[in-house]
Amino acid sequence: QVQLVESGGGSVQSGGSLKLSCVVSGNTFRNYCLGWFRQAPGKEREGVATIDSDGTTAYADSVKGRFTISHDNAKNTLYLEMTIMKPEDTAMYYCSLEQGWWVDKHNGRWDKRPEDFGDRGQGTQVTVSS
Repeated sequence: QVQLVESGGGSVQSGGSLKLSCVVSGNTFRNYCLGWFRQAPGKEREGVATIDSDGTTAYADSVKGRFTISHDNAKNTLYLEMTIMKPEDTAMYYCSLEQGWWVDKHNGRWDKRPEDFGDRGQGTQVTVSS
């Protein structure tokens, strides 16, 4: 059974940085995609970033150049390093997992969005104050 447990959320000021972690257990997929998505109160879920198990990454336009997704295979841990944070980054952040690769290798766009992946964690809250 897959389990994803996020941590690292908190409160930061605009322009600050935060690094989220997600420990993944029970993943038996040979090829898989890990991702982050977020949801702010009253808003729809929004994909943030993904990384295929071959290392291919993709980002939402709103976070490109500011956020970096990475995966430590030895620690079974997914990370999201967030810099130059903005108040609009305030949301609950979730990590997610799906079998297969979901980043189009030609155009770098999502064939399936991380908020639609089959497994997800409970989330960690991120608040950015102006």
